Formats: sequence, C-alpha cells, structure tokens
Amino acid sequence: MKRFALYAASAAIAFTSTAAQADEGMWTFDGFPTERMEETYGWAPDQAWLDRVQAAAVRLTGGCSASFVSGSGLILTNHHCIASCLFDNSSDTMDYLDAGFVAQNREEELKCPGQQAEVVTSIADVTEEVKTSFAGLDGEALTKARDAKIAELESAGCPDTDTTRCQVVTLFGGGQYKLYTYRKYSDIRLAWAPEDRASTFGGDPDNFNFPRYSLDASFLRAYENGQPVATPQHLQWNPRAPEEGEVTFVVGNPGSTSRLYTQSQLAFEREVRLPVTLTTLSELRGRLITAMDESPEKERQGLDTLNGVENGLKVYIGRTKALNDPDFTAQLAEAEAELRQRSAGNAEIGDPWSAVDEATAAYRALYLPYRFLSPSGDLFGYASTLVYAAQEREKPNGERLPGYTDSALPLTEKRLLDERPVYPWLDELMMGWSLSKAREYLGVDDADSRLLLGQESPEALAERLVEGTQLADPAVRKALWDGGLAAIEASDDPMIRYALRLADRQRALRDAVNESYSGPLAIAGGKLADARFAAYGDSLYPDATFTLRISYGQVKGWEERGQQVPILTTMGGTFERATGAPPFDVAEAFAANQADIDPDIAFDFVTTNDIIGGNSGSPVIDRAGTVIGAAFDGNIHSLGGNYGYDGTLNRTVAVSTDAVQEALETIYPAPALAEELAGE
Repeated sequence: MKRFALYAASAAIAFTSTAAQADEGMWTFDGFPTERMEETYGWAPDQAWLDRVQAAAVRLTGGCSASFVSGSGLILTNHHCIASCLFDNSSDTMDYLDAGFVAQNREEELKCPGQQAEVVTSIADVTEEVKTSFAGLDGEALTKARDAKIAELESAGCPDTDTTRCQVVTLFGGGQYKLYTYRKYSDIRLAWAPEDRASTFGGDPDNFNFPRYSLDASFLRAYENGQPVATPQHLQWNPRAPEEGEVTFVVGNPGSTSRLYTQSQLAFEREVRLPVTLTTLSELRGRLITAMDESPEKERQGLDTLNGVENGLKVYIGRTKALNDPDFTAQLAEAEAELRQRSAGNAEIGDPWSAVDEATAAYRALYLPYRFLSPSGDLFGYASTLVYAAQEREKPNGERLPGYTDSALPLTEKRLLDERPVYPWLDELMMGWSLSKAREYLGVDDADSRLLLGQESPEALAERLVEGTQLADPAVRKALWDGGLAAIEASDDPMIRYALRLADRQRALRDAVNESYSGPLAIAGGKLADARFAAYGDSLYPDATFTLRISYGQVKGWEERGQQVPILTTMGGTFERATGAPPFDVAEAFAANQADIDPDIAFDFVTTNDIIGGNSGSPVIDRAGTVIGAAFDGNIHSLGGNYGYDGTLNRTVAVSTDAVQEALETIYPAPALAEELAGE
C-alpha cells in the first residue's frame, strides 16, 4: 500500500510488546494464530486453506502486493502499483497513465520494466545457523559473518536463479531468521488499467480518508518463455458486495513497521529522521511543481514522481503527529517499561535496552553523511549499481554486499537493464535537489560536502553529469555490466567516474554503521525478542519486512465525531461527490457511461484488517477463500499503525470486486478478461 493514515492516539492501543489483541497482527504463514482467531470469531482457516491462499499470493518487487486470479497468470493489484508501468510505456503521443489501457488481446499486453512477481513456496527456520555464524563476534565482524552465512544459505537454497529466488529474512529485530523461497516470474505485462482519475478521484483531500470512490485496481499477467504462465493455484474471483460483520483476510507483503522500536529508537525517528525527511521532501515537491508548470510535457513526465512525493509527505506528517502526541507516546513508554519490569533479573536477557540506546546514539553522528552521500536520480542510480556490481562480483559470494550476492544479482541486473524512459530535466532536478540538501545539512566546509561537490554548485554538477552521461541507453548499461570491473575503470562516462569517486567513502560509512549500530542491534534485537517471548509467550508477530503476511478482521465501520462511518460506498456516489474541478472531476469514461453504470454497485469498503505500506494490491479474501476486493489504503487513523494498532479506529480501505467487474463490463470494457475471470 503506498498510502497510510493519521493516528488518533486517544484510543486504547494494543502494542506488540504485549500479546496481540482484537484484530491486530500481520502474521507470518508459519505462525498463524489459529486458536486466537477461533476464540474471537468461532472459526479459523485450516492448514489446507492457508496453503491454497499462500500459493496464490504474489509479491511485486516494485513494492506492492497482488494475487493470481486465473489459471493463466492473471494478477490482480492496485492501479497505483502499476502507475510506473503505464508511465514507462507512455510517450508524448500516448499518455497511458492519463488515458488508461485495455489490451484487446494478449499480444497487446505491455511489458512492465523492472517488475517481477514472486510467490512463496517454502519458509524454513534458519535462526540457529545464522546466530551460530556470528557467535562471539560484534560490530562489523558480526555483520560480515552474518551476511556471509545468509549468502551461503540463499545460494544453497536456490541454485536455479532463473526461476527461483531465496531470501533470508530477519524477524523480531534479530530474534529469528527465516529462509523464504520464491517461485519468480520476471516477465510481467499489463493487461488492464483504468484512467488515472478513476483511481485518484478525490486526490489528496480524500487520500487516507473514507468515504472513498476510487477504482484503484488493475490487472497484470505473468509470462515465461513468451507464454502466459499456468497458475492452477489461484483465487476464485467473486464479484459481490461485502457484508457487514463478515470475516475478511488480507494477504500480502507489508513493507515496514516500527512497533518493536525502543524509546531511544523512537526518539531518533521523532527528532532526526522524520524532520529531515519532511523538510527535504517539502522542498522537492515545490521544485517539481514549479518545473512541471513549465510545459504540458513536463507535467506528464513528472506526475508519477510528484504523486509519490506527495503521498510520502502525508505519510511522514502522520507519523510525526503520532510521535508528538503525548498520550500516544506515554502508552508506548508504559509498554516498554512493563516489558523491562517483567525481564528484570533475567541474566540471559540482561539489559538490551541500554545497548540499543548506545547504538542509536552512535548512529545519530553517522546518519546525515550516511543518508546524503548517495545522490538521487535514475542515472546516478544506474552508475552506482554498475560500480558496486563490478566491484562486488570480483569477490567470493560470501564476501559481497547484500544486493550483489548470487541470489540477488538477477533482480539487480533486471532492474538495471530493463528499458524505460529517462527524462534529463527530471534527473537533473532530482540530483540537484539532493546535492543541495546534502550541502545544507552537512555544511559547506564538511569533507563529505567537498567530496560530493568539489568546486561546483549542486545544480551545475547535476547538469554536467546528466548531460554528459550515456547511461540512459540500456545498451550502454549492458556493455558496462558485461564488461565488469575493467570496463567500469576504463569508462570515461562522467556519471560512472562520479560514482567511483564516492564509492570508497560510501563503503567506509557503511562499515562504520555496521560497527557501531547494525552489529550491536543484531545482538540486542535477539535479546529483546527473547524478552518478549519469555514475558508473553510465542503468540506474537514480528514487525513487517515486506514478506508474506496474513491479517484477519471483519467488515466494519467506525465512529467519527459522533457519527457512524458506513462500511461501503456505491458507484453512484461518485457522481454525487463530483464537483467538476480537480481532484473531484469524474474520469471521462465514467462520465460517458454514467447512464449505464449501476449506481448501487458496491465501490469501496472498510475492514478492521491490520495492514501497512506494501499491502497495496493485497487481495481481500472471504471465509470461502474467494477474493472480494483489493486493499489500497488505510483510513486517516491508521498512519500510527507504523507504531501501534487501534482496533476501534484503524481501518483498511479496499476496492470491491463488484466495482471492478462493473468497470470491466461497462466503463473500460474488456470482455476477454471478464470471461477469463468468470471461467476460472
């Protein structure tokens, strides 16, 4: 989910330092709380049900979730999850993001650059192997030993990197390590997407709010060897309205939460990371809007980036408000104090909180250079990837940095070499902005500022590098990739030379962070996990890590300012809400087909499921195991879900399959897709 919501801290909150309550929890599939759900709802899925759903759940490497909904590789996800695919396939003569896209046949389906779909096939506990690898070590030595063992486990688990991917995931801050094995599909194509305005109706005013009238849904298809893949394990499409009180499941890959953070880590978020992020993103938003106003073409080319920036700003504003709410933060502090009291006197656990305090204090001194020494922009990103890949591939697999091991290289290569447009003005803007922020926060006379800029201004340096590089050409990138370190060191491309100039300092900063922060946290995190398990048993779920999770809940509204919020909206409500002015201007196809659209069709609905960013596109599944919606947002109260869950207010917002079916039949007709969904 790329959208979140504001947190209302006055209500009771269930924190994950205690046992999870109500519908709280982003549960791993190998740790689903069957007994707890049975106690609440009188029913819980059996293992066969969970296995079927897991086999249909899809992770999109662009940062979203999805699900197979036919036997021919058809994938349901959100429109905002494929907006970049529409953007990358657009040109000055055809704006697919604005107009939408319907493939009349499979030959017309559009390839999505950089996209990969992954399905979990197994989960194995490798905690003992990983922890044993760094026993007795600390700091940088610990992280190197741990990363080497992880690389070894991933390589051994997935010798076939063409069709599988292995990933060792850190859970509970280092308390557990699990090896996830994926069946991957690297050829992903777009089959159907509505107009952008159909998805973004209501724009920023409606974002993180409800009622909503958003057709935030699209369909992709997975291919292999030029043919749609056979996916017999898929969810049954069920175009119906949700029923109040019915049990729902959201299955997807929540990106990241901080519910297990200690007080010193939360203070760092509130005092350092969030203020820097809000200030710098606000300036970027202003620069983008100013540049986009210069021409319709720049407006089109910058829209996808601007949408992401604006959405991120709302997320971080909500998180900032949550961590500045005294009632909310007091409850977080009380939860930690309770866990510390329960753990007092346990010699095996000791005092990991002090270790986290010390590591976080050290990180404060490293954070700004560590953050700002990697300039923004697609072209610099290509250059940096090429430099690091060339250098790391010279090393044995176990000594490489994460992202460049044998298990990770295929996806790194795909993202690097897939063809997609690069707009020089936008890259110059992004790079110039990030360099100017680096100078501002580090200081003009700082050694890292001088390394970044030399004697040039941020904007002049960005212009020189972007105009001089040839890395926008995928053939040039491929030649450098294939040529390895010799080709990189011999290159006279200015962006490559610049990336080489920064690489040594970037590595030194990474080593310093590992020595004083990441290494100590690996040990302290394991002790904190032990403390939680000792105090509250094993009915706990880990923080989100963009790995497969399942949450359960029910279709249920909430009370807002003394008024009951309904569980759903209808398609007819779109026209009642419309004003004719952006962002409440009805999409053209909606307006053209108003007379034929059934106004009583369920459009968007809310549930109590516990989700966070990364869950975008997750199927909403009923008790029968059929898909009745796709999660795309949270309500305004769920932004604080990064730090805690409030079942009285936090809600998932989903688009109903009922509305998507109506769109397939009436608004953006795709009879072949409708037949495919009905026939499975």
